Amino acid sequence: MSECTHDCSSCSQNCEERQEPQSLLKEPNPKSSIKKVIGIISGKGGVGKSLITSMMAVLLNRRGYHTGVLDADITGPSIPKTFGIHGRAMMQDKCILPCKSQKGIDVISVNLMLENETDPVVWRGPIIANMVTQFWTDVLWKDIDFLFVDMPPGTGDVPLTVFQSIPVDGIIVVTSPQELVSMIVAKAVTMADMMKVPILGVVENMSYVQCPDCGKKIAVFGESHLDEVAKKYRLKILARGPLDPQIAAKIDRGEAEEIDAPWLDPAADEVEHLLKP
Repeated sequence: MSECTHDCSSCSQNCEERQEPQSLLKEPNPKSSIKKVIGIISGKGGVGKSLITSMMAVLLNRRGYHTGVLDADITGPSIPKTFGIHGRAMMQDKCILPCKSQKGIDVISVNLMLENETDPVVWRGPIIANMVTQFWTDVLWKDIDFLFVDMPPGTGDVPLTVFQSIPVDGIIVVTSPQELVSMIVAKAVTMADMMKVPILGVVENMSYVQCPDCGKKIAVFGESHLDEVAKKYRLKILARGPLDPQIAAKIDRGEAEEIDAPWLDPAADEVEHLLKP
């Protein structure tokens, strides 16, 4: 008998010490009811990931689904401002209650737990990861059809915690047109494969600016490389969004639910199909 390597996954022996891989998934709050969880990820910051997260929740809400947003970007939370939500989250029967937007979207964010929403979150990685887990286990997500998780950029502690602790049904990768998008998407795809989470597709934000006079689309960040990247990794291109100052202005005013974004409808269709047989 060869020396034990303690790697049971590659061993054919049936010894007493053999152990099956243990799931790290956490149970949601016992009073929660969540049908589908969608992660919104990006390989780098500044590509509009929080905007896409917010608009996906808005679009599915308009279609009659009850949506929620879990803001997992603990050190850079922006979801409450996007929806114009201020104040503190409340407790009820030892559960954290998410705050509601004007149109009924449930939102939880560290900003809703702080005394002042402008206070910085100066925490180490394990504490940040634990807070994200609590947003799943301690928050009462009641009758949620789609819970969107706005993750921080990159492949660090928080995305890893989300993938290991929360049963994510699919992810959407948000990118921008710059050439380094290939490397960024590759990292996101590799991580999703490692975590065995299906990728629903890619959304390219800030693809163009549309001239208000002639309607011409101008590629201000240069020619997009998304088609070749999507082909290489066999990804579906769900949408290409504009760089629109009117959208930015409404986000700054907390009016995400007033934004019209028909270019995101195909992405909303892809998510909606998860609830259809």
